[in-house]
Amino acid sequence: MFILEFDFILYFDMMTWSSLGAFCLVYMTRSIKKGLNIDEGLLLKIAGKNPLQTPMIKTWKRACQISPEMVGFVFGVHNGKTHIEVLVTEDMVGHRLGEFSPTKKFMKHGGKMQKELEQKKKEAEITQAKGAAAAAADTKKK
Repeated sequence: MFILEFDFILYFDMMTWSSLGAFCLVYMTRSIKKGLNIDEGLLLKIAGKNPLQTPMIKTWKRACQISPEMVGFVFGVHNGKTHIEVLVTEDMVGHRLGEFSPTKKFMKHGGKMQKELEQKKKEAEITQAKGAAAAAADTKKK
């Protein structure tokens, strides 16, 4: 009973009067006093396990922040369609899992002009490769 009353008090503190004269819930940004947004379920899945022997851990919690305990584990972060494998390193600590799982697929810009530029670039690479092969053949003959 105490927990329910406490939760109600917390929600009541976060409520403010709207312009219509009714209470509405105000969502605050993440502050230091709230702590990190780390999913307890993910921490339970990795507790006491070896990162090298653990298979990919699937999750839909894109907003979950990466903690130091998660370093070395491979998470499958859902991007709306599939799970993308994310290997957590030390540099990622403090970031969110969703940052490393893009939700949009980039398609190339351009049209006819872009195709012409790509074709010229490919031809230049081919001529450069032929020139390098010819130079290598000349050095073998000498």
